[in-house]
Amino acid sequence: MKILTLIAALLAALLLPCLIGEVPDGDWAVSAHKAENTPVIVLDAGHGGTDGGAVSEDGLIEREINLEITQRLAVMMTFCAQRVVLTRTDSNSLASPDTATIKEEKRSDLANRVTLVNSFSNATLISIHQNSLPGHPKVSGAQVFFNNTASARHLAESVQRQLNGYHNAGNEKLSKQIDSSVYLMREAICPAILVECGFLSNPTEARALCTEQYQKQLVLAIAAGYLSYTNEGIT
Repeated sequence: MKILTLIAALLAALLLPCLIGEVPDGDWAVSAHKAENTPVIVLDAGHGGTDGGAVSEDGLIEREINLEITQRLAVMMTFCAQRVVLTRTDSNSLASPDTATIKEEKRSDLANRVTLVNSFSNATLISIHQNSLPGHPKVSGAQVFFNNTASARHLAESVQRQLNGYHNAGNEKLSKQIDSSVYLMREAICPAILVECGFLSNPTEARALCTEQYQKQLVLAIAAGYLSYTNEGIT
C-alpha cells in the first residue's frame, strides 16, 4: 500500500498539472463497453440538471464542484490503466427528456444512473458529493460511505485512510455504511462508495473545494485509496 501511495504521489507531482484539467473528448461509456469482462470504475458526479445539490453561502453549487472533481479523477484513473465510465460529463442530469416535473426528473435521473452502473458485470462505483450542515459551519473534512455489497467496506476504508492522511489530519473520520434511503447506493449491485469531499457549509472548506490544487489533492487521495484496495486483492 505504501508503494502504491508513493507512486500516486509521484504521478501527482509530475503529471497532474498537465493531466488533470479538462477531460479529453470521447465517449467514456463506449470505450468501457468494448471490454465487458474487465473491471470498470463508474465515476458518478452527484446531482445534475435542476438538482444542484448543496449550495454554499457564496453561491457555490455542489453539482458543478462534483463534476470538476469527477473529471479530474477520470483522467487520473485512466492514466493509471483503469477503465472508466462517467455517469455525466456536463451539468445536465441523466433524466429522460419526457419528464414533466422536477420530481420526475430526479427519479428518472437516478433510475438511469442505476441502469448504467448495473449494465457492467465487473464494476465499482465511486460517487462524488459535497456535504453540508448549515447549522454547524465549523464542521469540515472528507468522509466515505459504502453500500452493503461484499468488499465495499474494504474499499471505503482504504479511501478513507488516504483522505485522513491528506486532508483530515487532526480531524480523522471513519468510513460508514450508507443509509438505505440513498437510492443509487442501495440499487447498485456492485461495490459502491460515496465520497463526501468536504462541507460547503464551512466557508473556508467551500472556497478550497473550488480550487484546482485542492481538487487535485482529493483526486490523489481517492485514486491512491482505490489502487491500494485493488492491490490487496479484494474484489
